[in-house]
Amino acid sequence: MKRGKRYVEAAKTVDRMTQYDTADAIALVKKNASAKFDETIEAHIRTGCDGRHADQQIRGAVVLPHGTGKVVRILVFAKGPKADEAEAAGADFVGAEELIPKIQNEGWLDFDVVVATPDMMGVVGRLGRILGPKGLMPNPKAGTVTMDVTKAINDIKAGKIEYRLDKNNIVHVPIGKASFTEEQLADNFQTLMDAIMKAKPSTVKGAYLKSVTMTSTMGPGVKLNVAKLVN
Repeated sequence: MKRGKRYVEAAKTVDRMTQYDTADAIALVKKNASAKFDETIEAHIRTGCDGRHADQQIRGAVVLPHGTGKVVRILVFAKGPKADEAEAAGADFVGAEELIPKIQNEGWLDFDVVVATPDMMGVVGRLGRILGPKGLMPNPKAGTVTMDVTKAINDIKAGKIEYRLDKNNIVHVPIGKASFTEEQLADNFQTLMDAIMKAKPSTVKGAYLKSVTMTSTMGPGVKLNVAKLVN
């Protein structure tokens, strides 16, 4: 894969054999985030889980203390008073069955998170093949299937992010923007890691955290010292 000149130059500043302390990794990732836009800083956590087993799945949500720096568009599936409540709480889109053809036939996906009241999951289930692969399907574990739509919307707007294993047993999560201070990124990262450690399945054999890498949208990855993260 051909890399751009800026990436190649940035990669020279990262020692691929070194596992960096969190503070050093954040400073390096921030320094290398030199694109013309405010790059997203991400954490990629390779686990020792085997996601093929239900008892080794990791899925949940956590509110980052400084948010993600991204404006999140929220779609809420609700009816009656709950729909009114969702609109009052600041949901970007609120609806019910009438949204199904818009999403299915017109390919409308102008939202980042989907929240649904439990009674609407039968309707939302019809969109499983579209929402599922994009990670947009509401889920009780992530707090996006709930009667308390106000809390769900407030948490998401405050910086709540979902984490889950991909098919390679890696968790990919945004922890902020390059414009954040190093302290803000460190707070967010620590909050995420606390949640990931708490979510460790009891059935995992061997090392739970295999590697943790931090990167910006356009920058090279920086490996962290896993031993220090576990202690």
